[in-house]
Amino acid sequence: MRQATLIIGAGSGLGTALAKRFSRSGNQIILATRNTSNLDELAREIGALVIRCDASNEQDIASLFETIDNAEISLSEMIYNAGAYTNGAVTDLDPGQIRQSIDVNALGAFLAARQCARRMKKFGGGTMLFTGASAGIKGYANSSAFAMGKFALRGLCQSLARELAPQNIHVAHFVIDGLIYQPDRGEPYDEARKCLDPQAIAESYLQIAAQDRSAWTWEIELRPWLENF
Repeated sequence: MRQATLIIGAGSGLGTALAKRFSRSGNQIILATRNTSNLDELAREIGALVIRCDASNEQDIASLFETIDNAEISLSEMIYNAGAYTNGAVTDLDPGQIRQSIDVNALGAFLAARQCARRMKKFGGGTMLFTGASAGIKGYANSSAFAMGKFALRGLCQSLARELAPQNIHVAHFVIDGLIYQPDRGEPYDEARKCLDPQAIAESYLQIAAQDRSAWTWEIELRPWLENF
Protein backbone atom coordinates (compact mmCIF):
# COMPACT_ATOMS: atom_id res chain seq x y z
CA MET A 1 0.00 0.00 0.00
CA ARG A 2 1.38 3.40 -1.00
CA GLN A 3 1.97 6.09 1.61
CA ALA A 4 0.94 9.68 1.04
CA THR A 5 0.68 13.13 2.57
CA LEU A 6 -2.78 14.66 2.43
CA ILE A 7 -3.03 18.46 2.39
CA ILE A 8 -6.51 19.86 2.98
CA GLY A 9 -6.67 23.51 1.97
CA ALA A 10 -4.02 23.24 -0.71
CA GLY A 11 -4.15 26.63 -2.39
CA SER A 12 -1.42 29.11 -3.21
CA GLY A 13 1.12 30.31 -0.66
CA LEU A 14 1.61 27.94 2.26
CA GLY A 15 -0.44 25.12 0.72
CA THR A 16 1.78 25.07 -2.35
CA ALA A 17 4.96 25.30 -0.28
CA LEU A 18 3.86 22.38 1.87
CA ALA A 19 3.02 20.27 -1.17
CA LYS A 20 6.40 20.88 -2.78
CA ARG A 21 8.42 20.30 0.40
CA PHE A 22 6.70 17.07 1.41
CA SER A 23 6.89 15.86 -2.18
CA ARG A 24 10.68 16.27 -2.11
CA SER A 25 10.75 13.97 0.93
CA GLY A 26 9.49 11.18 -1.31
CA ASN A 27 5.80 10.91 -0.49
CA GLN A 28 2.86 10.87 -2.85
CA ILE A 29 0.91 14.12 -2.37
CA ILE A 30 -2.88 14.42 -2.26
CA LEU A 31 -4.27 17.93 -2.61
CA ALA A 32 -7.81 18.60 -1.40
CA THR A 33 -9.48 21.97 -1.96
CA ARG A 34 -12.76 23.55 -3.01
CA ASN A 35 -11.25 25.10 -6.15
CA THR A 36 -9.16 22.51 -7.98
CA SER A 37 -8.72 24.54 -11.19
CA ASN A 38 -5.86 26.52 -9.64
CA LEU A 39 -3.84 23.39 -8.89
CA ASP A 40 -3.27 22.01 -12.38
CA GLU A 41 0.30 23.30 -12.73
CA LEU A 42 1.32 22.27 -9.22
CA ALA A 43 -0.22 18.81 -9.65
CA ARG A 44 1.72 18.24 -12.86
CA GLU A 45 4.96 19.48 -11.30
CA ILE A 46 4.89 17.12 -8.31
CA GLY A 47 2.63 14.35 -9.63
CA ALA A 48 -0.07 15.03 -7.05
CA LEU A 49 -3.56 13.58 -6.89
CA VAL A 50 -6.13 16.41 -6.73
CA ILE A 51 -9.56 15.94 -5.11
CA ARG A 52 -12.30 18.55 -4.85
CA CYS A 53 -13.41 18.93 -1.24
CA ASP A 54 -15.19 21.53 0.88
CA ALA A 55 -13.49 21.06 4.23
CA SER A 56 -16.54 22.26 6.15
CA ASN A 57 -18.85 19.70 4.52
CA GLU A 58 -19.12 16.37 6.33
CA GLN A 59 -20.02 14.40 3.21
CA ASP A 60 -17.16 15.94 1.22
CA ILE A 61 -14.68 14.94 3.92
CA ALA A 62 -16.10 11.41 4.08
CA SER A 63 -15.91 11.09 0.28
CA LEU A 64 -12.33 12.38 0.30
CA PHE A 65 -11.18 9.61 2.62
CA GLU A 66 -13.21 6.99 0.76
CA THR A 67 -11.41 8.01 -2.44
CA ILE A 68 -8.07 7.60 -0.68
CA ASP A 69 -9.12 4.16 0.59
CA ASN A 70 -10.20 3.07 -2.88
CA ALA A 71 -6.80 4.12 -4.26
CA GLU A 72 -5.17 1.82 -1.66
CA ILE A 73 -3.24 4.68 -0.08
CA SER A 74 -2.33 4.98 3.61
CA LEU A 75 -1.67 8.42 5.05
CA SER A 76 1.59 9.03 6.86
CA GLU A 77 0.67 12.71 7.29
CA MET A 78 -2.50 14.75 7.14
CA ILE A 79 -2.08 18.53 7.06
CA TYR A 80 -5.18 20.63 7.74
CA ASN A 81 -4.41 23.99 6.16
CA ALA A 82 -7.96 25.16 5.39
CA GLY A 83 -8.98 28.51 6.84
CA ALA A 84 -11.58 31.25 6.61
CA TYR A 85 -10.95 34.83 7.72
CA THR A 86 -13.85 37.10 8.65
CA ASN A 87 -13.39 40.40 10.47
CA GLY A 88 -15.58 43.27 11.52
CA ALA A 89 -17.28 44.88 14.50
CA VAL A 90 -19.39 42.52 16.59
CA THR A 91 -22.44 44.73 15.96
CA ASP A 92 -22.04 44.36 12.19
CA LEU A 93 -21.10 40.73 11.66
CA ASP A 94 -23.68 38.43 10.14
CA PRO A 95 -24.28 35.14 12.02
CA GLY A 96 -23.94 33.29 8.74
CA GLN A 97 -20.41 34.65 8.31
CA ILE A 98 -19.58 33.57 11.84
CA ARG A 99 -20.91 30.07 11.21
CA GLN A 100 -18.92 29.69 7.99
CA SER A 101 -15.71 30.84 9.66
CA ILE A 102 -16.12 28.38 12.53
CA ASP A 103 -17.12 25.58 10.18
CA VAL A 104 -13.96 25.92 8.09
CA ASN A 105 -11.47 26.73 10.86
CA ALA A 106 -12.69 24.25 13.48
CA LEU A 107 -15.48 21.89 12.44
CA GLY A 108 -13.67 20.90 9.24
CA ALA A 109 -10.54 20.13 11.26
CA PHE A 110 -12.57 17.85 13.53
CA LEU A 111 -14.20 16.09 10.57
CA ALA A 112 -10.82 15.48 8.94
CA ALA A 113 -9.20 14.36 12.20
CA ARG A 114 -12.00 11.90 12.89
CA GLN A 115 -11.66 10.22 9.49
CA CYS A 116 -7.89 10.30 9.65
CA ALA A 117 -7.67 8.86 13.16
CA ARG A 118 -9.80 5.87 12.18
CA ARG A 119 -7.32 5.01 9.43
CA MET A 120 -4.10 5.84 11.26
CA LYS A 121 -5.17 3.62 14.17
CA LYS A 122 -5.69 0.80 11.70
CA PHE A 123 -2.24 1.27 10.12
CA GLY A 124 -0.35 1.75 13.38
CA GLY A 125 0.18 5.49 13.54
CA GLY A 126 0.77 8.70 11.64
CA THR A 127 0.98 12.46 11.95
CA MET A 128 -1.66 15.20 11.84
CA LEU A 129 -0.56 18.82 11.50
CA PHE A 130 -2.93 21.79 11.79
CA THR A 131 -2.40 25.39 10.68
CA GLY A 132 -3.45 27.82 13.39
CA ALA A 133 -2.90 31.52 13.94
CA SER A 134 -2.07 34.03 16.66
CA ALA A 135 -5.85 34.64 16.81
CA GLY A 136 -6.08 31.23 18.46
CA ILE A 137 -3.93 32.49 21.34
CA LYS A 138 -5.35 35.99 21.82
CA GLY A 139 -8.48 37.62 20.46
CA TYR A 140 -7.93 40.87 18.57
CA ALA A 141 -10.41 43.71 18.19
CA ASN A 142 -12.80 43.21 15.25
CA SER A 143 -11.66 39.59 14.92
CA SER A 144 -14.22 37.73 17.01
CA ALA A 145 -15.27 35.34 14.23
CA PHE A 146 -11.71 34.35 13.37
CA ALA A 147 -10.75 34.08 17.05
CA MET A 148 -13.64 31.74 17.83
CA GLY A 149 -12.66 29.37 15.03
CA LYS A 150 -8.94 29.39 15.79
CA PHE A 151 -9.40 29.07 19.56
CA ALA A 152 -11.59 26.04 18.89
CA LEU A 153 -8.96 24.59 16.55
CA ARG A 154 -6.27 24.95 19.18
CA GLY A 155 -8.42 23.26 21.81
CA LEU A 156 -9.19 20.44 19.39
CA CYS A 157 -5.50 19.88 18.68
CA GLN A 158 -4.53 19.90 22.36
CA SER A 159 -7.22 17.34 23.12
CA LEU A 160 -6.34 15.17 20.12
CA ALA A 161 -2.64 15.21 21.00
CA ARG A 162 -3.38 13.78 24.44
CA GLU A 163 -5.94 11.28 23.18
CA LEU A 164 -4.04 9.94 20.20
CA ALA A 165 -0.37 10.01 21.26
CA PRO A 166 -0.65 6.62 23.07
CA GLN A 167 -1.78 5.18 19.74
CA ASN A 168 1.34 6.44 17.95
CA ILE A 169 -0.48 9.35 16.26
CA HIS A 170 1.40 12.62 16.52
CA VAL A 171 -0.81 15.75 16.53
CA ALA A 172 0.76 19.21 16.28
CA HIS A 173 -0.70 22.71 16.08
CA PHE A 174 1.16 25.53 14.33
CA VAL A 175 0.61 29.09 15.52
CA ILE A 176 1.40 31.24 12.48
CA ASP A 177 2.01 34.59 14.16
CA GLY A 178 2.28 37.03 11.26
CA LEU A 179 1.55 37.50 7.59
CA ILE A 180 2.69 34.91 5.07
CA TYR A 181 4.65 36.28 2.12
CA GLN A 182 2.48 36.26 -1.00
CA PRO A 183 3.60 39.10 -3.33
CA ASP A 184 0.70 38.49 -5.73
CA ARG A 185 -1.69 39.71 -3.02
CA GLY A 186 0.01 43.10 -2.82
CA GLU A 187 0.53 45.17 0.31
CA PRO A 188 1.17 44.18 3.13
CA TYR A 189 1.85 40.61 1.95
CA ASP A 190 4.55 41.69 -0.50
CA GLU A 191 7.14 42.94 2.02
CA ALA A 192 9.30 39.87 2.45
CA ARG A 193 11.29 40.96 5.51
CA LYS A 194 8.11 41.53 7.54
CA CYS A 195 6.40 38.28 6.52
CA LEU A 196 6.92 34.59 7.12
CA ASP A 197 8.45 32.81 4.14
CA PRO A 198 6.07 29.96 3.17
CA GLN A 199 9.01 27.71 2.25
CA ALA A 200 10.50 28.23 5.71
CA ILE A 201 7.15 27.41 7.34
CA ALA A 202 6.90 24.23 5.26
CA GLU A 203 10.38 23.22 6.41
CA SER A 204 9.22 23.50 10.03
CA TYR A 205 6.17 21.33 9.29
CA LEU A 206 8.44 18.64 7.84
CA GLN A 207 10.77 18.80 10.85
CA ILE A 208 7.86 18.36 13.28
CA ALA A 209 6.48 15.49 11.20
CA ALA A 210 9.87 13.75 11.39
CA GLN A 211 10.22 14.01 15.19
CA ASP A 212 10.99 10.85 17.12
CA ARG A 213 8.07 9.88 19.32
CA SER A 214 10.29 10.12 22.40
CA ALA A 215 10.32 13.90 21.95
CA TRP A 216 7.11 15.05 20.25
CA THR A 217 5.98 18.67 19.98
CA TRP A 218 2.25 19.33 20.18
CA GLU A 219 2.47 23.07 19.43
CA ILE A 220 4.95 25.48 17.88
CA GLU A 221 4.82 29.24 17.20
CA LEU A 222 6.39 30.68 14.06
CA ARG A 223 6.86 34.40 13.42
CA PRO A 224 9.12 36.73 11.42
CA TRP A 225 11.89 38.40 13.36
CA LEU A 226 10.19 41.82 13.17
CA GLU A 227 6.82 40.63 14.52
CA ASN A 228 5.85 41.92 17.97
CA PHE A 229 4.71 39.31 20.49
